Amino acid sequence: MMESQQEPKVTIPPLIPLEYSNRVMLKTILECGDDQIGLFGKTVVVGGWVKSSKEVKREPVAAALKPPTAAEAFPPSPGRKELSCVEVVQSRIPFFKKIIRVFGVSSDSYPGVREKFEPVPKPPPPPPSKFFVQISDGSSISSLMVVIDSAVVPVSAGHVLPTGTCILAQGVLEKSSSHGKQTIELKVEKILHIGTVEPDTYPLSRKRLPLDSLRDYPHIRPRTTTVASITRIRDTLDFAAHTFFHNHGFLHVQVPIITTIDSEGFSEKFQVTTSKKWGLGSGSDADVRHETVKAEQHIEARDKSKLGTGVKPEVKEDFFGRQSYLSVSGRLHLESYACALGNVYSFGPRFRAEKTGSIKQVAEMWVVEAEIAFSQLEDSMKCAEDCFKFLCKWILDHCPQDMKFVTKRIDKTIVHRLEYMMSISYERISYREAVDILRKVTDKTFETKLRWGVPLTAEHLSYLADDHYKRPVIIYDYPKAVKPFYVRLNDDGKTVAAFDMVVPKMGTVITGSQSEERLDMLSARMKEFDLSRDQYEWYQDLRKHGTVKHSGFRLGFDLMVLLMTGLTDVRDVVPFPRTHGKANN
Repeated sequence: MMESQQEPKVTIPPLIPLEYSNRVMLKTILECGDDQIGLFGKTVVVGGWVKSSKEVKREPVAAALKPPTAAEAFPPSPGRKELSCVEVVQSRIPFFKKIIRVFGVSSDSYPGVREKFEPVPKPPPPPPSKFFVQISDGSSISSLMVVIDSAVVPVSAGHVLPTGTCILAQGVLEKSSSHGKQTIELKVEKILHIGTVEPDTYPLSRKRLPLDSLRDYPHIRPRTTTVASITRIRDTLDFAAHTFFHNHGFLHVQVPIITTIDSEGFSEKFQVTTSKKWGLGSGSDADVRHETVKAEQHIEARDKSKLGTGVKPEVKEDFFGRQSYLSVSGRLHLESYACALGNVYSFGPRFRAEKTGSIKQVAEMWVVEAEIAFSQLEDSMKCAEDCFKFLCKWILDHCPQDMKFVTKRIDKTIVHRLEYMMSISYERISYREAVDILRKVTDKTFETKLRWGVPLTAEHLSYLADDHYKRPVIIYDYPKAVKPFYVRLNDDGKTVAAFDMVVPKMGTVITGSQSEERLDMLSARMKEFDLSRDQYEWYQDLRKHGTVKHSGFRLGFDLMVLLMTGLTDVRDVVPFPRTHGKANN
């Protein structure tokens, strides 16, 4: 006897409310695939912001109350002649009586009117409406259809919930009544909260605002599908970076944002001061001590006036008692911990006061910096390449829905490019080899004249990665004049152990170097840069007391987000971008 075939069991995914807000994330409802059928009949609380809404009014019954015409009241029948005008008027006498009653005329005034009039019936209440509202809580690309019946939930008929309205509702999950993409919707039983919006001034009332227009509303733009997707990718990339370093035995160290040293020597910095000299306002306002940040122009990295040992009187009275800046790099501070703990990394904002119009740089950018003890340049280059590939794979594995959206809306080739960069080896060439390749180019003219000893421009780097090799390129052994003072001098005395990783369609994403561990060499390099020995005494101490070979790198986190999303302007991936002349929030 054959066994009876059992029906497949329906998997019911858990709908666990968030611990601190007692609502269910829409992602757990919308991204459970075929298991959605197991959610039907579940009562949940959801919250979000209205993406779109539509009111559907039920068919009114007014047509049934309309008085019939004479032809409708007395349709002609076979063998019967049509009524005359007098007969029609006589048939309408009851209707005229009601009109007389409405105008307050007593029936006693008319002997022919004897019967008592019935009161005129009140018009029925307006028919209930149904609201079909798409809401998003930022946890998913998709939005949930919320159905509100005004007969059950008191929502004013004719009051459409406009885009941007915040809603918190309790209801039952049901199979979608529409024939759209969604298979599930929420039938609302109770509205717990409505946060109204002013449609006339709400920036997102218009559909599909371009990204450059959204930059004027950094506090509102996360509600758009595109910026929400970018933010989720950024969050995942953040977690991936920490995961990579923790998996490889690195310790996370927080380096200072305020510093008294110039770690790069090539960048304009923000000076931090509490001096009244830079106070705001006049009169009584000038007496108020303001914590301000002033952009200090440092065109000449070797300007003795800013790096000399002499301290100006007004600086002595300042908060720190000496010139202080917002940090451009944290690698020098990381070195002190690497020389004690081994492998360390830092993750935080770095600041540059350059008045540039570059679409790949803003004043405040987040970077990941790593320092590896007992290592040389080759080790740092390998670690940087492994980290880059790890981040690419992590995003593809953990952000499938967002990457699908990015592919559809922004860059159709982005997933293919990331997969390609994960699977190939990267080209490694010296600076000298790069210059030789570029000099032989005949089908392209570069704006900047190329010669040995000058920095490679973005145009040069783009050609090498996009056109010549068509893959990421690691360029190493740069001339010593174009890299910071702390980079280890090579045996030729002309180049230093530094590298840049250049990625197609992006440019330089990672820069790194082996630091100079020899005290005499470091002192000579500091002298070349006219750096104050007193200012860097603590840094020299690391070479006096247990020096060790060490190397590290710096990964532009914002540039990685830019690469992962296929966008071209870093202002679209930084939550609150700060640029020259603009810091709205």
